[in-house]
Amino acid sequence: MVTAETVDRVLRFDSGGIPVLSVYVGVDEGPGSRSAVRTRLSSLMHDIRPLTEDRSLGHEARLSLRNDINRIEDTVRDDFVVPGTLVTFACSAAGLFEELRLPRTVSDRVVVDLTPWVRPMVAVLDEYHRTCVAAVDRATARLWELYLGEMHPVGNVRARTLRKPDFSGWHGLVEHRVRNKADTLTRRHFHQVATLLDDLFRAEGYELLIVGGHPEDVPGFLQFLPKAIRPKVAGTFDIDEATGREAEIRRTAEGIVDRYEREEERRLVAEVMERVAVGDAAAAGLGQCLWAGSAAAVQLLLVQDGATAPGVVCDESGWLATAGETCPLCGMRTRRTPDVIDELVEAVMAAGGSIEHVLADTTLKQHMVAASLRFPLPPVPGAG
Repeated sequence: MVTAETVDRVLRFDSGGIPVLSVYVGVDEGPGSRSAVRTRLSSLMHDIRPLTEDRSLGHEARLSLRNDINRIEDTVRDDFVVPGTLVTFACSAAGLFEELRLPRTVSDRVVVDLTPWVRPMVAVLDEYHRTCVAAVDRATARLWELYLGEMHPVGNVRARTLRKPDFSGWHGLVEHRVRNKADTLTRRHFHQVATLLDDLFRAEGYELLIVGGHPEDVPGFLQFLPKAIRPKVAGTFDIDEATGREAEIRRTAEGIVDRYEREEERRLVAEVMERVAVGDAAAAGLGQCLWAGSAAAVQLLLVQDGATAPGVVCDESGWLATAGETCPLCGMRTRRTPDVIDELVEAVMAAGGSIEHVLADTTLKQHMVAASLRFPLPPVPGAG
């Protein structure tokens, strides 16, 4: 599983001027998946292998790339391939070799640049919220963690229950007392489950909660949730806890998370575009957002999924732009990059901003990127 430590390590990697090889290869299900991956990977490596003989690169850079290509091909031959996307970042001269698996497929791509090409990875990880799934009825509760396409149990609660009552004799009075006792036990059970959820959210930092159960039970249970957790409820679903299968629960929960993510994307885009329209601290379009990233002004960056654009970056000042051989901030020569949006994403994350990759159909498609800002932007250098 991809961990935050691994992502942070890749983001902070400094190649010392040696090219970094970033490879994304989608893996389908089926018995022929390994062979297909080898074929597509060989095609990607064929496209960049001429760089290992390119005299415009230094000897160390050429040797590093040659070693990286050979190691990646050998790893795929030996490794067990699972569905999703196989991601590799390699720079042997600087000691980098990170192999990751993403839970869904992205387009096959190989990039050679001075920094790891992380945006496809960040985009996929952005879709996956750490989610707690609870299947609850009046006597039991099962809890799971759902993250990156995997679901595993994190808790199990079984309440005390009444024996089947015999309503002979003082029928009405006994039935009333039994029902009151049953309701008391149910409330106690719901409170116990809610307390366990509160402990889990505090300890594990879950972002979302999904609750399943009988339609008549779920609303009552939700009332027992602590106030801090209630806004994190992404959705509910109907299920018979006694017979609900884990695979079915997982598919249902994943569908709820996906709908939640698309709704969140639409809301964020609408909010940022409204701020742009009224002249608030926000930006839309590649040029404005690159300048905002250069100035460390981005609080939240919205990126249209799949959007790429060539550009330049100054490694001295952090200036980002679509073109320009000389940095207007420090006068140093800029470096060309095949995807300046990827550089923008890294800059925003390094400055403590957050990223939202947008798959939903919104007005962001017209701009590629938009951002809410920490402060209004100063004039663009050289403009006017």
